[in-house]
Amino acid sequence: MYRYGILLLKPFTSCDFCFQGLVEIIGLTEKFTFNPKEGIDNPVMVITEDTDSVPTPSPRLCVLKREEGESYGFRLRVERGRQGHIIRNVELGGVARCSGLQDGDRLLEVNNCFVDDVPHPEVARKIKLSGNQLCLLVLDVEAYEQAMSQGQDLQGLAKAHKGKGCKPPRLCHIIRDPVSGLGINFTPVEGEKGRFSVNLVTGGAAEKAGVCKGDRLVWMNGATVSDLSHSALSRMMKKCGNHITILVTDSESEKNYMRQKMPILPTMAVPHNLPYRARKLHMVSGPEGYGFLLQLEKAPSGRTSHVLREMDRGSPAERAGMQDGEILLEINGESVETLTHEEIVDRVRKSGQKVSLTSITPQGLEFYTQLGLSPLLFCEDDAAEKEKESCVRATEAEESAQKEMDGLRKARLCSLQKGPLGFGFNLGCVPQSPGTFISQVAFGGSGQSAGLLVSDVVMEVNGQNVEEKYLEDVIMLVKEGGCFLSLLVMDKTSYNKMKQANAPTRDATDSEQEEENCEISSL
Repeated sequence: MYRYGILLLKPFTSCDFCFQGLVEIIGLTEKFTFNPKEGIDNPVMVITEDTDSVPTPSPRLCVLKREEGESYGFRLRVERGRQGHIIRNVELGGVARCSGLQDGDRLLEVNNCFVDDVPHPEVARKIKLSGNQLCLLVLDVEAYEQAMSQGQDLQGLAKAHKGKGCKPPRLCHIIRDPVSGLGINFTPVEGEKGRFSVNLVTGGAAEKAGVCKGDRLVWMNGATVSDLSHSALSRMMKKCGNHITILVTDSESEKNYMRQKMPILPTMAVPHNLPYRARKLHMVSGPEGYGFLLQLEKAPSGRTSHVLREMDRGSPAERAGMQDGEILLEINGESVETLTHEEIVDRVRKSGQKVSLTSITPQGLEFYTQLGLSPLLFCEDDAAEKEKESCVRATEAEESAQKEMDGLRKARLCSLQKGPLGFGFNLGCVPQSPGTFISQVAFGGSGQSAGLLVSDVVMEVNGQNVEEKYLEDVIMLVKEGGCFLSLLVMDKTSYNKMKQANAPTRDATDSEQEEENCEISSL
């Protein structure tokens, strides 16, 4: 067991990152040659700087593709006395070199996102999260230095290269409506294999999820559709079940992407209606630390994760919005995927009195894993909301005492009437264990109107206690209620605290056996 009371954003010390992939050059840098003989016989000629005669620097688009486990074959650096994010150590015969990336190139964009003015660690993070395909917009050394000396707007230069009408794609999650279904179908673009136009049901699920009429389908449930026939796409639709995640773009933007020979990637997308998002939690250490446990756990799937557990009431962790059972993804912007439990604890110790954690629910991690995407691509930052402190409350001690008194009142009775979306929620459970929780709440449905929240623990169904019942039994009780349903629920953190307070003391043997199977740290 470890308990810490300090954590701070860890200063980033390294400015050298190694990446790996395949690049296509779009556009060439123009060269200007001055002829000294021109005008030499003119006695009134005055040599001045003629900015109109200097060509505008032309960026190059580099599209890198690598195989699983392969390196992109370059390093990204920040160097003292030099401006910009600099491409270095381009490996001979590597993906970057074969694609045209050159030593000294300055990085302007990563996957259509301007990064020249972005901190170096964040740029490196964007590249790492891109997966096995990456789009870089670069300027060579001379062009970059020329642009900087002339005070040119590099972001405007990047936009001019892409042209007008090149909007980011949209990653849309569609949940089937009981009446109108998914509200979407696809028509092949005539004469062009692997391109599909979107048709929508007006006011249907797809339209509500951010899909627009006439959009072009790029990607479905993790699979690029460019190599699919219409019949294969139809089979995929039939197998998708009650929900589907697609990547779409408008037809004009698609033309621009094709003109530039740029792939349309989920990493470029704006998310719409995604059911799960990773969250950033910012905490300042209190007198007794952060008030949560970090536990190494093995899921039934075999995946080992660092799990956030047992938030103390009124602790910095609870105030930051941490939820019991969430999986830790990052600490101070650094991925924990390859870190051991001890290494994470060490980083906590060295952070100072502040820490930033990125976490996601187990269901959310499974969602992104099935799509083949990193859950860190789409992240909510709760800092602004969670830092609000009420100056009118008496004292922290009084607030904590009041919370203790209100603990049992956190259970909520939610009355629902079946509508077009049914009851508008899904139930989930821990495999082979009793107890159920709300796993999904449909937007605009009865469940949302009644106040149900994702992760709420279901305590009673129509007045009958179901805390020790299995999912199948709970579903039967829900169905037996007909068109009306009454649920007694409690948020997961409060429920776990309540059960912990009422739980009998375990003997030493039980505790020792449990700790042999996991690593736990109090933070």
